[in-house]
Amino acid sequence: MWLGMAESCGRVWPGMAMSRGRPDDKTQITVEYYNENGAMVPVHVHIVLISTKHDEIVRNDEIVVDLKEHVIKPVIPEKYLDEKTIFHLNPSGRFVIGGPHRDAGLTGRKIINETYGGWGAHGGGAFSGKDPTKVDRSGGYIARQAAKSIVANGLARRCLVQVFYAIGLSEPLSVFVDSYGTGKTPDKEILQIVKENFDFRPGMISINLDLKKGGNGMFFKTAAYGHFGRDDPDFTWETVKPLKWEKPQIQS
Repeated sequence: MWLGMAESCGRVWPGMAMSRGRPDDKTQITVEYYNENGAMVPVHVHIVLISTKHDEIVRNDEIVVDLKEHVIKPVIPEKYLDEKTIFHLNPSGRFVIGGPHRDAGLTGRKIINETYGGWGAHGGGAFSGKDPTKVDRSGGYIARQAAKSIVANGLARRCLVQVFYAIGLSEPLSVFVDSYGTGKTPDKEILQIVKENFDFRPGMISINLDLKKGGNGMFFKTAAYGHFGRDDPDFTWETVKPLKWEKPQIQS
């Protein structure tokens, strides 16, 4: 949802008068969850934080109205918002100077912000700027597809897939699966299903996910609003793969 709000800011401001928003936004959402036997079910949005750059002549109360109407409401389902939801909208006050003018210097893309926020474990280097031979990127994509496919195929309600590579070796040193206790079959059996249905070698990941077309604009789209959870045919790693396994192993 936080990336959805950032994308909404980027989509809404250009259509408004230039005295409104400008391109430099920070978004964050605090959500309350209910733990249902290992599966985390969203219950309520506790805090919504947005800081957005704007022209010097616009008032902060105008920005607040625009953010609630054009950014927050279209992204966050109404059932998660109530009178207890706290809104911090441009909490520092005026935000006129932004972008590289205020924050100069590059240290690499923020991989946590580009993937799962603080929710999912993630390691390795940045995605952006790397071709698909780099497992920082391709390994993250295939792990995403594997985990998403496990859930979509009914093997678990929640899942983490971890892949560990070494330079110079095509096969990963390890593949790990954690269903957080939500699996309908033991994790070691889910792991075997994953290994039988996915090829984790970088060259095959590039072929199976068609990553070599990245130079044609595919990777350009990932430069903003995150790499995951996007409804776009170019994001091939978001495609759920039908998995083959021995159905009787699943316990009701």
